[in-house]
Amino acid sequence: MKLSIAALLLLSSLAGAQDSPVLSLKTRLALPDINGRMDHFGVDVKGQRLFVSALGNHTVEVLDLQAGRRARTLPDLEEPQGLFFDASANRLFVATADGSTRIYDGASFQLLETVKFSDDADNIRYDARSRSVVVGYGGEKALRGRPQGSGALAFIDSHGKQGGEIIVDAHPESFQLEKNGTRAFVNVPDKKEIQVVDTLKKTVLDRWPTAAATTCFPMALDEAHKRLFTGCRTPARLLVVDTSSGKTVASPEIVADTDDLFYDAARSRIYVIGGQGFIDVLQQKDPDHYERAARYTTPAGTRTGLFVADLGQLFAAVPRRGQQGAEVLVYEAK
Repeated sequence: MKLSIAALLLLSSLAGAQDSPVLSLKTRLALPDINGRMDHFGVDVKGQRLFVSALGNHTVEVLDLQAGRRARTLPDLEEPQGLFFDASANRLFVATADGSTRIYDGASFQLLETVKFSDDADNIRYDARSRSVVVGYGGEKALRGRPQGSGALAFIDSHGKQGGEIIVDAHPESFQLEKNGTRAFVNVPDKKEIQVVDTLKKTVLDRWPTAAATTCFPMALDEAHKRLFTGCRTPARLLVVDTSSGKTVASPEIVADTDDLFYDAARSRIYVIGGQGFIDVLQQKDPDHYERAARYTTPAGTRTGLFVADLGQLFAAVPRRGQQGAEVLVYEAK
């Protein structure tokens, strides 16, 4: 079989990653018969399970990391997006584009509850302070008398009971919550700003313009150094924001079309996954200075994934395109 130059370059890059001092490609988990765009991940560290939102396939794929294969499929979901596995309650939360957040039993995967929001339930985080799962939603339909286009962060418990919400000015993309404080930082790209909210008072505290770049989506937080990282597409830059002042202190170039990025506190690194066909690794020299430590070639369209600090692994979702089948790339952080 004759391979194209692009295919040879990709194979060379992936093979070279085995000897990289930064990331090492450990394995590839095949997802046969999965079509369309891939979205965000969740993980069950103790149970060694990875959950993948196959948005375009309308399924959530459950992968057995120990066996290295797919263990189960949750079908008939309206564009699944955000995922969160609550180990304490053994519950899997799945946010979907129709505004629903479904709660499944983590063992049997029986559907236990469906919480319905107005529309576009997207990213999910866990707030340890309130012991709540936080769901970002909205952006199209009016929210209970609020202006059309508003969004919100909704707080729900493991049984789906709602515990209030915070209204923001448009659809909330990624958001990050402080562990040692009560603030959350919400990416609101339609308003070209980061909105800072108080998770206790359920109010908006401040609005920080993202002037250096627009079309900003993923976020990560380095709470120890008071730095918030936001991945933008126009131009392709990482905005580094001082969370004590709201000022952008750095904006290094990154891979284009990013939809997920992660901060590795143990190694002072940022992993940026971009649909342009690369994973960028940026080294944090100090809170205000960053430089690219490595770049790995991936199949085009690979732009979501998950870094799991407890495992020391970075997962990246490869969608099916042409002869390239859907799969998850698994990297070890060195």
